[in-house]
Amino acid sequence: MIKKMAACVLVVSLITVTVYFSNPYFRESPMGPTKTISDTAAADPLGKYEYPVSIRLGYVVDPTGADLSGGETLEKNIWKTMIKQNLNIDVQVLWQVSKENLSQKIDLAIASNDLPDAMIVNQLQLNEMIKAGEIEDLTEAYNSSASPEIKKIIDSTNGLAMEQVTFDGKMMAVPSVTAEDFSMLWIRQDWLDRLGLKPPKTVDDLEAIAKAFVENDPDGNSKRDTIGLASSTGLYNDFNNSAFSFDLTPIFAAFGSFPGYWLSKDGKPVYGSVLPETKEALVKLREMYAKGLLDPELGIRKEAEETVINGQAGMFFQGFYAGYWPLPSAWQNEPEANWQAYALPLDANGAYHVKVDNPSSSFLVVRKGYAHPEAIIKINNLYLRDEFKYGTRFMLGRNFFAPADEARYESKAAQDILMGTKTPADFKDKSEYKLLENLVSTIKQTKLKPYDQYGISYWNEHSDSFMRGYSLLVGGRNFFDPNIHKVRSLTYIRTPTMEKAWGELSKLEHDTFLKIILGAEPIDSFDQFVEEWKEQGGDQVTVEVTAPHNHR
Repeated sequence: MIKKMAACVLVVSLITVTVYFSNPYFRESPMGPTKTISDTAAADPLGKYEYPVSIRLGYVVDPTGADLSGGETLEKNIWKTMIKQNLNIDVQVLWQVSKENLSQKIDLAIASNDLPDAMIVNQLQLNEMIKAGEIEDLTEAYNSSASPEIKKIIDSTNGLAMEQVTFDGKMMAVPSVTAEDFSMLWIRQDWLDRLGLKPPKTVDDLEAIAKAFVENDPDGNSKRDTIGLASSTGLYNDFNNSAFSFDLTPIFAAFGSFPGYWLSKDGKPVYGSVLPETKEALVKLREMYAKGLLDPELGIRKEAEETVINGQAGMFFQGFYAGYWPLPSAWQNEPEANWQAYALPLDANGAYHVKVDNPSSSFLVVRKGYAHPEAIIKINNLYLRDEFKYGTRFMLGRNFFAPADEARYESKAAQDILMGTKTPADFKDKSEYKLLENLVSTIKQTKLKPYDQYGISYWNEHSDSFMRGYSLLVGGRNFFDPNIHKVRSLTYIRTPTMEKAWGELSKLEHDTFLKIILGAEPIDSFDQFVEEWKEQGGDQVTVEVTAPHNHR
């Protein structure tokens, strides 16, 4: 599901970081000394080296072959040329790997210390490499050579991204940053209109609408073939996973439940998944599934989005970016499908609680002993500056950088342009928002009058900026909903026990919750889950979360 979204979108965060790597042309000893950044060109974020610098990078093969569709190859492509012309860096392909085998490839490289010069890893892999002494301290390389734009983006997380890469006061990796987002309700407004209904305010309202969508033939084909709420087996995002796609997070939140997040209760950290509020939410979801209001193939359907694309589903939860994916595919089948987004359903107090996700899911590291630790940072400076010019194909060694407030900021900018309160010239000095200039210069060709009406009939779907404009205005307007209350996890960092036990604990949690929803286990199995979770490492993890910096 996520890979489809990534193929569809140029910049979305969601859920879209592609992983690449690197390795040097001339290798020093793997344990060679850290180099200081004294060369003027090396320290200049976009400075060109006087002498060629070689770097070997790994490549994740696009299974669709789309990267080769323009006649480019790994050895001859625009990015290889631009990196050479602008920086005097020779990019060479060390190896190729499929996305399916990527994690195994990285793990083997770490275990054998046969590393590329720079690679992008997850948090667990980062921790392993630090323990093994396999990577460079990037403090000086980052301070000297990272572009102002990348620094602004990382600073936009208010220290959260930097906290995840700081060990003993040293910056051991460059963290990715994705735009802040949250799960919101996307609903077929044309179905609501046909049935004389209004968007749901509460979970009970949502349940009633799902029932109407299932029973009252909203698509008008005289068949009972519709689904109330599309959903995936992912159920919700956790403190380590920032994907918002076909999840059920808002229903949990309406019950005051935030599974997968570390919360403060009576001044102490607690894990949201083991609290009574989570059991209440599971009871409601179990009832909805039993009534046929959720996807009847929940648990076995491989691609949750297919029910939206084929016109079966009337609602789903996702981040603001649905205009990128999956709605364009849905519109190919039903151009008149009027999908609108709302920060709903509300809890008993009229609030819409949203999880603030982890802004950093991938980490750029450099092999210990590589002579130019700043080189891959400079390459990423160039990627960020020129991504809109040359696209994302063959971006070897690329990490993802978007300001934490990118979606919110650009949504407001588009609204200001349409309302006439600002002009494109007002946004000239915002280079860290890499797609902003194009957005503000084209939004009036993308959004048709009246500008305050966001129904599908008021859009130019042939505009190149349609997907982004629709996402930012229809989905992005919810960033300004006054009922929103943000919920942050106490930590987004894996503790030592998590590294050993979290896989099994997460599986126990997911399997138990899914079986409860599907009716395969009694609701009281939740209580047994809580006991097992604590005994199998959860209590120890909680102790470590209490003092999160003791292990770093």
